[in-house]
Amino acid sequence: MSAEKLVVIGQGYVGLPLAMRAVEAGLNVVGLDVDGDRIKRLASGESFVEDITADRLGRALSSGRYLPSTEYTDAEGFDICVITVPTPLRDGTPDLSFVEQAGIGIGPYLRPGCTVVLESTTYPGTTEELLRPLLESASGLSSPGDFHLGYSPERIDPGNPVWRLENTAKVVSGVDAESLARVDGFYRRIVERTVPVDSTRVAELTKLIENTFRQVNIALINELTMLSHHLDIDVWQAIEAAETKPFGFMPFRPGPGVGGHCLPIDPCYLSWQVKRRLGRQFRFIELANDVNHEMPEHVTQRVMTGLNRRGRAISGSRLLLLGLAYKRNTGDMRDSPAVDVAQRLQALGADVRAVEPYAEPHHIPGGVVVVTLTEREVREADAVVVVTDHDVFDYDLVTRHARYVFDTRNRCSGDVVERL
Repeated sequence: MSAEKLVVIGQGYVGLPLAMRAVEAGLNVVGLDVDGDRIKRLASGESFVEDITADRLGRALSSGRYLPSTEYTDAEGFDICVITVPTPLRDGTPDLSFVEQAGIGIGPYLRPGCTVVLESTTYPGTTEELLRPLLESASGLSSPGDFHLGYSPERIDPGNPVWRLENTAKVVSGVDAESLARVDGFYRRIVERTVPVDSTRVAELTKLIENTFRQVNIALINELTMLSHHLDIDVWQAIEAAETKPFGFMPFRPGPGVGGHCLPIDPCYLSWQVKRRLGRQFRFIELANDVNHEMPEHVTQRVMTGLNRRGRAISGSRLLLLGLAYKRNTGDMRDSPAVDVAQRLQALGADVRAVEPYAEPHHIPGGVVVVTLTEREVREADAVVVVTDHDVFDYDLVTRHARYVFDTRNRCSGDVVERL
């Protein structure tokens, strides 16, 4: 009996790990992506996702069970299709065009008994109200009945060495009991534990709850941090002290803002849906967004003030930024607050240089010179700004030779260091 055929639409931070894990579980996998350059790199064995090593990708390719492709014709005869395409915001409104394109593209290749799962983050109702009609129209089939349809929110955390796809519980759902059983059965081959829920709407809301929880709590700490600075209180020490309580508290730490696909976007999907369907505002989300969006400007002002106290104007100053990705130990630049900080400093006339060992060169913002972290670069900078705290950085080198360090991540200590 031949192995089941899986199609994964989208070969980015979500789709590529899923494709690799499925190959290892014995499935034949077609990885579809509209980015031709990305597909060429994958076909040549080059991984652009830090969590997927070149060796792991090479093993998948050499197995003969992984085919990266831009052509939907390669999906013909599939048993399972998982859609992992981006769902960005456009002027505050959800942009589901990539989901629509995926549905239209894969629709003609549906056949009776196949299963389609959406993983892209979206508002409740998308799977049944948007994706299902597209699939039915393109295929001439119906769900439930002819094919199975479900939703399973992605829970990928790029750069996390502990919680990976296979050992993170997977929420699964279907449009009917048989669809749920098919979706659950598929993911049981991929992950250690599944969590079935009653409907696709519940599963869609689950993802939004997870990231709204983080967005709101990060905003709370960020606003507290800004106020604590004016009150001359060490908020970092206070958080560490609060963390010793073994119940009723979960630590969140301040930073220069939020980034990635999830936190700046996912809560807005929920807020948009509440306003559209109920005519009401989701005040917690909107307030949290305002606070977190303010952080890059707050960082910029703190750096400018720190330079002024040292007799330097920000215009003409040479600044060395450590990290441009949105989170540590990855090169993911999506909506990175570090990029916002860099551009704000440039707009004030600063000569901005950056150390970013993970991000691809074409993602670096224009005008920012990428350099290596050396003693000379540190000495020649009027200020070193720790924005993304990659573990590979030599923070001792920075504190030994810097004139002034503004640290948004609490990685440095010493007389020249000022913390967020």
